[in-house]
Amino acid sequence: MQMLQNLFCFLFLNGLFLLPVVAQVKLPTAPPIQIILDTDMDSDVDDAGALAMLHSYEKLGLATILGIIVTSDDAHSAPCTKAITTYFGRGEIPIGVSQRDSLLSFSRYTKQVAAEFPTDLATNADAEDGTVVYRRLLANAPDGSVVILTIGHLTSLSRLLNSPPDSISDLNGKDLVAKKVTRWSCMGGQYPSGKEANFYRPDPASTVDCLAQWKLPVTFAGWEVGQQLVTGGADFKAKATENSPVYRAYSLYNNFKGRASWDQVSVLEAVEGVEPYFERVTEGQCVVASDGSNTWQAPANGLHGYLRMKAPTEVIRKRIDDLMLGNF
Repeated sequence: MQMLQNLFCFLFLNGLFLLPVVAQVKLPTAPPIQIILDTDMDSDVDDAGALAMLHSYEKLGLATILGIIVTSDDAHSAPCTKAITTYFGRGEIPIGVSQRDSLLSFSRYTKQVAAEFPTDLATNADAEDGTVVYRRLLANAPDGSVVILTIGHLTSLSRLLNSPPDSISDLNGKDLVAKKVTRWSCMGGQYPSGKEANFYRPDPASTVDCLAQWKLPVTFAGWEVGQQLVTGGADFKAKATENSPVYRAYSLYNNFKGRASWDQVSVLEAVEGVEPYFERVTEGQCVVASDGSNTWQAPANGLHGYLRMKAPTEVIRKRIDDLMLGNF
């Protein structure tokens, strides 16, 4: 199957198949894009859909998930994440967490998914510290090879940037990122201005800190883009495998009423790039206030960009749903 998929990609990209954009599949890169995912797998279900997309990209040879940082105080967010990676045959992926004590239980789906599917984590307390995992993954990666993909709030990334040298690396966090990371794909903010949850909840100081310290290219997928792309609805239910933890998450969350694809937009951009679905606005920079609200202001700094819709909504929506389903 993989060989057929790769052959299809080759023929398509060389003009031998003329198909609409909805059927586009990109030729695998060599090597695949190396991604560290930072997720708040708890209050919303788009994180589960985003992780399913990443596993589809792995099967296509387009991406490799180096590790996952779970930035959440929900006790079962890391076990749920591990259940999903295990289901997709990648249970060995390292998982770090931002919090291992004072844990809460508030998610509509994480506890049930963790209970119903194989996982070797009982709660977040059983997972490694997120900063340690971040540093180890980066230290072991080739220089300039890693894409950091954040689809939650930025506490863990801020801790990485402020981490001191240690036995893992003699570089501090900011220098380690500068050496090992190529760019950052961030689901956060609202453009040209607004107040979005990943930037203000529960730790807006980390958002301010990350943007102040970050000196590499970053692409922001704002709330207003994903809000237009409702996935995980009736069509997803009809086509999905019922014994999947992702199916179960969407069932528990709102019984397949559909949900905006905020996080999935960042995954799509991180792996496939901006075209043909979006355009990247670069005339300005993202400025974040102390309360987590943001504005897009002049002048451009040569690093910041935010996504704006380019392809028809239905084309992007179907691409996301298909990747969540594993339909290439």
